[in-house]
Amino acid sequence: MRDMISLFCEVIRKRKLIWDLARADFRKRFVGSYFGVVWMIVQPMVTVLIYFFVFQLGFKSTPPVPGFPYVLWLVPGIVPWFYFSESLNCVTGCLQEYHYLVKKVVFQVEILPVIKLISCLFVHAFFVLIMLVMFLCFGKTPMATWIQILYYSFAASMLSLGLGYLTSAIHVFFKDMAQIVSILLQFGMWLTPIMYDESMFTDRYPMVVSLLKMNPFYYISVGYRDSMLTGNWFWERPRLGLYFWAVTILVGLLGLKVFRRLRPHFSDVL
Repeated sequence: MRDMISLFCEVIRKRKLIWDLARADFRKRFVGSYFGVVWMIVQPMVTVLIYFFVFQLGFKSTPPVPGFPYVLWLVPGIVPWFYFSESLNCVTGCLQEYHYLVKKVVFQVEILPVIKLISCLFVHAFFVLIMLVMFLCFGKTPMATWIQILYYSFAASMLSLGLGYLTSAIHVFFKDMAQIVSILLQFGMWLTPIMYDESMFTDRYPMVVSLLKMNPFYYISVGYRDSMLTGNWFWERPRLGLYFWAVTILVGLLGLKVFRRLRPHFSDVL
């Protein structure tokens, strides 16, 4: 816990530097690209359209929430997943990408994953805006629970940051970690009820639902849908919330411990 407190204090002290580097990292992604920021949304939007055509138009899937078309049920589940997967991928490779900063003795290496996370958060904010516009275009009345998107975005950030400290530290010594993370994220997307509703297993395979809830990201995807679709508040899932934060804190403590244990050797390897 002391490591997490010291990291928090360091982030507060270096907040201006972190903000400036995160903005620079965001801009750097689109340098030399003709369409620039447009590419930021093309692939995710194409993914949403593919699932929409396959599940709603192809399989004629019944919307899990009455009164909402499948695409409005899908988007609140897949938008946080785009953010989580992108941030974890980016944080995993951040030490390799910023190797010239890692080699500087005076630079606090612990803030690099935070910088990458904030850079990805800019993209996520844009997608949240698109999601809100979609709901308004479908004639849905804004609800007070929409504000919870800020809370669940913070929850997704903490989970990806905790995992990112672990994977980024290992990636310095084991370059295959980036590919392993990418593959695990592909599995993780299907181990989270994003494209399908877990109620399809309730009657025949109730154990499957329990296993799905052990995935910490389940809390985030369900939370986004609670906020956007059903109007439920986060405190209405107390056990799930406690489980999520217990797992996230444990992962964060482990990630920071491994990161700081390996940190003295980063400059030698890079």
